[in-house]
Amino acid sequence: MDHFHYKYHASSFNLSKSNIHLVKQAYFFTFSNCYRQTFAKDMAGLLDKAKQFVSDTVASLEKPEATVKNVDLKGVDWSTVTYNAEVNVSNPYSVSVPIGEIRYNLKSSGSVIASGKVPDPGSLNGNCDTLLNVEIKVPHNVLVSLVKDIATDWDLDYELEVILVVDLPLIGDISIPVTSKGEVKLPSLSDYFNKSE
Repeated sequence: MDHFHYKYHASSFNLSKSNIHLVKQAYFFTFSNCYRQTFAKDMAGLLDKAKQFVSDTVASLEKPEATVKNVDLKGVDWSTVTYNAEVNVSNPYSVSVPIGEIRYNLKSSGSVIASGKVPDPGSLNGNCDTLLNVEIKVPHNVLVSLVKDIATDWDLDYELEVILVVDLPLIGDISIPVTSKGEVKLPSLSDYFNKSE
C-alpha cells in the first residue's frame, strides 16, 4: 500500500523539461509582479514623505512680507485713469530676490474695475525693505459707471489685491498675497485740463 502511494505521488510530479520551464516562468512572473507592486507602494510612500518634508520646510522658512502703504491718483488721460499703489516688501535674506511677476485686482462695490500685471518688476534688495510702485490703469468708462454710487466727497471705496511671485533660493517660486482696503480720490475736471502741465 505504501509502495503504491509512493508510485502514485511520484508519477503525479513526473514533469517534463518543458513543463518545468513553464512552472519556473510562472513562479518568476508571480514573484516579479509581487516585487513590482511592493516597490511601487514603497516609492509612493517615499514620494509622499518627500512632498510633506518639502511642504513643511517651505512653511517654516522666513519669507518676504508685503504691505500696501498708499494708493493715490497718479494721472489721467481721456481713456484711462492711472493710480499708483506703493507696496513695501521686507526681504529677510542677505541676497537679492528676483520678482518674477506682480499681479493686481482692483475692486469697488464688489466688482473688479481693473486687473493686470506689472512688466519687468525687478528684484527685492537683500536684508532691507524695497518700495514697489504698482501702476493700476482703470478704464475711464468704468469710473463713469460708478459715479452714481460715489459719495459727495468724491472718493471711491476700493479693495486692492496684489500678488507678488518671487524666486526664493533653493525653493523656487512662491506667491506673496497682500490686500488693502480704503478710499481713493477720483479725478476732477481740473486733473484732465492740467494733465499736460
